[in-house]
Amino acid sequence: MSRADGTGGAGVPGGCGAGPAARAPAPGGEPLLRARGLRASLGGKPVLHGIDLDLPAGRWTAIVGPNGAGKSTLLKALAGLLPHEGAVRLDGRPLTDLPGRERARRMAWLGQNEGAADDLSVYDVAMLGRLPHRPWLAPPSAADRAAVEAALRATHAWDWRERALGALSGGERQRVLLARALAVGAPLVLMDEPLANLDPPHQADWLDAVRAQAAGGGTVVSVLHELGMALQADDLLVLRDGRLLHAGPSGDAATHRALEAVFDRRIAVHRLRDQWVVLPVARPVP
Repeated sequence: MSRADGTGGAGVPGGCGAGPAARAPAPGGEPLLRARGLRASLGGKPVLHGIDLDLPAGRWTAIVGPNGAGKSTLLKALAGLLPHEGAVRLDGRPLTDLPGRERARRMAWLGQNEGAADDLSVYDVAMLGRLPHRPWLAPPSAADRAAVEAALRATHAWDWRERALGALSGGERQRVLLARALAVGAPLVLMDEPLANLDPPHQADWLDAVRAQAAGGGTVVSVLHELGMALQADDLLVLRDGRLLHAGPSGDAATHRALEAVFDRRIAVHRLRDQWVVLPVARPVP
């Protein structure tokens, strides 16, 4: 297997060359999502340490890093779900200035271990994603129904739309919750570990849905432990100890070196046919 060739990117201490603090690039135009000096704490312990991000429209960014790096905390702070210091701007406006309903229309969220009432049908769960678009107590419109059908078809859940959520397997349930997020039709979708419980074929379906979202001009930001899948993204953000150590295109050699370094060189990135894969590196036998 051949190794990557490429250019550019901020370095990771411990193998990639230390440099100035990394900042996620915004290739052309005003970024859809911008963060400056983002800091957050959990239980009084600082977790994020001054992160700067510029995330453009029409791209999928994956956030990666070892356990405890602050990936989920960063995503929640960007979504406004966690108290933080610093500034987050969505389409040029401070996130804190957006009324709740407008924010819910412009930003869709899929978190870890998301819940919904088990007695709701699959269709009704997906329809919850349309609530920000409807007046209080108003019935679903034709546009709402079309969006829900499209989302359920994209996640291959349409055929069991009448089944109760509680009757589904973990993987099936995750596909329905993904449909709920996609049904919002938001220009920004944030997902925390969205591949949990999904088998490989449905991970591929998720990949198709995310790529379609970006191809349509949407912005997707996902926290992923599946590094091979993360390398399918347009850009990678590599975190360690609450700091952004590298930001760059997923195909760049500098990004691959940063990824290997942040995992203490216990992984290696290789090219296999037309994609990048990650393989574990065994410790030397004494």
